[in-house]
Amino acid sequence: MKKTGLVLLPIIAIALQILPSGATLIFAPSPTVTAKETYSYFSLAPLRYANFAPFITALLTCVVLLLALITIKRNNVSKAVFIVSLIATIISLFPLIHGIDYYSVVGGMITVMLTAESVLARLTMK
Repeated sequence: MKKTGLVLLPIIAIALQILPSGATLIFAPSPTVTAKETYSYFSLAPLRYANFAPFITALLTCVVLLLALITIKRNNVSKAVFIVSLIATIISLFPLIHGIDYYSVVGGMITVMLTAESVLARLTMK
């Protein structure tokens, strides 16, 4: 059951990251008007505006999924799943440095999935 969860949680997180409402950018076309645009975590558009965290989180989540798949056959990779998912969780919180407006509900759900992955990986470690 635990190993199934190790694979299922990153799949859910990746599915959420594909949605076009995860990464948030706020533009100010004039001093009094702001425009909020959202992008997929896999989109390169936020990178152009120095919002690196969503793309790095997406890449690390893919690594977590690969490591979780390896954990099904070999149990000694659980520590790597724990470490990478913990790093991905921390990086997923980086948009909060810019302010709460740069963090979306989908981003919060991704952080919850990555946190649950870290806890589950920690529980499967020997």
